[in-house]
Amino acid sequence: MASLRLLQFTDMHLYGDPGGELRGVPTLPAFRAAVAHAARRFPVRDAVLVTGDLVQDDPEGYQHVRSVLGASDVPVLCLPGNHDLPDVMARALDHAPFQIGGSYGAGAWCVLLLDTWVANHAGGRLGAEQIAATEAMLERHADRHVLICLHHHPISMRSRWLDEVGLEDTAAFLAMLRRHRNVRGVLWGHVHQALDTFVAGVRFMATPSTCTQFLPRSDEFAIDSRPPAYRVLELTADGSIATEIVWADRRD
Repeated sequence: MASLRLLQFTDMHLYGDPGGELRGVPTLPAFRAAVAHAARRFPVRDAVLVTGDLVQDDPEGYQHVRSVLGASDVPVLCLPGNHDLPDVMARALDHAPFQIGGSYGAGAWCVLLLDTWVANHAGGRLGAEQIAATEAMLERHADRHVLICLHHHPISMRSRWLDEVGLEDTAAFLAMLRRHRNVRGVLWGHVHQALDTFVAGVRFMATPSTCTQFLPRSDEFAIDSRPPAYRVLELTADGSIATEIVWADRRD
């Protein structure tokens, strides 16, 4: 396999009510439109990533995840966000093509799906046990390039209110990356905005929501006017990552 193509959708915030809205955006139609846009523009892909906040605290929202992505002919790799209900999510998405957490390997790459969910808390945490398990996976796949996916941001977004609800154990996470040189990228949702930067040679990427966006670098909560979006990633055999944010209002 010369490269691995992934499509990432994140922060759909679905409700059981098909007309449910988040800050004025009907979330289900926006999600359907993003998936349809991706199917037209990127019909060939190897897996789909869904990086948290599939629902907006509504257990009935998972039925729409099944209806939109359940017929996928490639794996749909999911992890929970702070608005998800992990036990309900596990029951609702307990069959192919869905996979919650764990790892996905193809060619020269391994994708690790980490769980940062903390009950009754908007921020996230990995915890010592999961960090140790991730280290073991990185050692097991030392001959592969690794993409780590999680929901909460592990580096500052330079936004005061957002950085108060990011990953709590960032220092331990970044120390782990320094000990394992096969990590090429870290990918997350949660922040409803784009970021693409390098830290110590590792590419760190945040992806906007399929519904509404947050205003970047804002000290207080504020909504941006950007449209729904998703990300496409090409992971190549030499360990490089080609990626772009695709704004789903485009007609191509």
